[in-house]
Amino acid sequence: MSGSERAGYASLNHRNFRLYLIGQGVSQSGTWMQTVAMGWLVLHLTGRGELLGLVTAVQFIPTLLLGAFAGALADRLSRWRILQTTQVLAGLLATALGIMVVTDTIRVWSLFVFAVSIGTVNSFDTPVRSSFVHEMVGPDDLTGAVGIASTTNNVSRIIGPAVAGGLIAWLGLSSCFFFNGISYLAAITAFLLMRRGEFIITPPATRERGQVRAGLRVVWADPRLRTPMLMTIVIGALAYENQVSLPLLAKYTFGGSAGSYGFLSSAMGIGSVLGGLAIARMGRATHRRIGYAAAFLGVAMLVGSVMPSMGFMIVALLFVGAGSVAFITSNSATLQLTAPPQMRGRVMALYVTAIIGTTPFGGPIIGFVGQHFGARACYVVGGASCLITAAVGWRSLAASTEETVTEAENAAIERRALLGGEDLASGKASLPGPLRSSDD
Repeated sequence: MSGSERAGYASLNHRNFRLYLIGQGVSQSGTWMQTVAMGWLVLHLTGRGELLGLVTAVQFIPTLLLGAFAGALADRLSRWRILQTTQVLAGLLATALGIMVVTDTIRVWSLFVFAVSIGTVNSFDTPVRSSFVHEMVGPDDLTGAVGIASTTNNVSRIIGPAVAGGLIAWLGLSSCFFFNGISYLAAITAFLLMRRGEFIITPPATRERGQVRAGLRVVWADPRLRTPMLMTIVIGALAYENQVSLPLLAKYTFGGSAGSYGFLSSAMGIGSVLGGLAIARMGRATHRRIGYAAAFLGVAMLVGSVMPSMGFMIVALLFVGAGSVAFITSNSATLQLTAPPQMRGRVMALYVTAIIGTTPFGGPIIGFVGQHFGARACYVVGGASCLITAAVGWRSLAASTEETVTEAENAAIERRALLGGEDLASGKASLPGPLRSSDD
């Protein structure tokens, strides 16, 4: 094992981080199970793609409204206590959902209430969790820790949906919500067993007025940043709405059950892992790679839209998942290579917002398309948006150059982009993953 590989696993020497991984492995599997059950529940109650898109959209609105406040709160209060609180609240919401489903008292309006409530909890949980990893392992072991946490999330993303499908067929929809509620006990127990004296507390970064506006000005003034960011907004809104399109495909195109939806979601997860492995071997990121990745994703989605059976669709989704990670990772690495070092954190924060923040707009659009033009049309729209965006932006991408950095710095940027890309690709469907932007 090389020195760099040993360094990657050094984070496991921290007892608190080992406890964190155990708790999150169980809890994230439950979260993915709830994600599958929630989408299927909306279709079961309403049978309408527009409402599935709207329920998905409202779950992300609190993140847009409260994300900045939650980040500031994390700098003032104990992250350990905040995360304990979010785990308790999320567990109670999941359990309440399960009770209402099993007693047949769940209604459409209550789905929106739960979606907003879950989104509000996640809007505090996600930014705090990102900085809490640093608190557990310190700066030297941070990259390796995020990598291991990302792997844990990817494994949960594969296992959770597959288990959810079988559990729903055996015990019904409510079982996934109850399991998720119980799974938070593992996370809560892990937090309680941590040694608080071993946390590495760092002073909060200085916050000044106008930082976000300054970041926007830098991005808009430089076509090397502006073009990838605009591509991200369009593709993020129309191609990354699998939490809406996959349930519609499973139910209405292939006549499947919740188990079918679970297998489709798991295939996406496997594809993301494979795509991450492929990107890791491709060398330095370039603007041209963004165009190639967008085109690859577009073709994969268009091919997926005409698959004649579930089996063929599962195979197609391996490529869709790989393309999703390839586009996000290439974009992230290129933006980091191009942005001025002192602005890198703000540029990446805008990038994360461009991916996650498009869901309140893209979700209802894709839901409407699926309802009125068929579930396959969701992937046609997504694939076409990738190809058209790549074609429109190609001249700018081809003319762009990246800043020259050392091989060590490039390797660090590629590593951060890969880890963050895997999380962002899944973050559109399951926010609690350890999303992370670079402000190093």
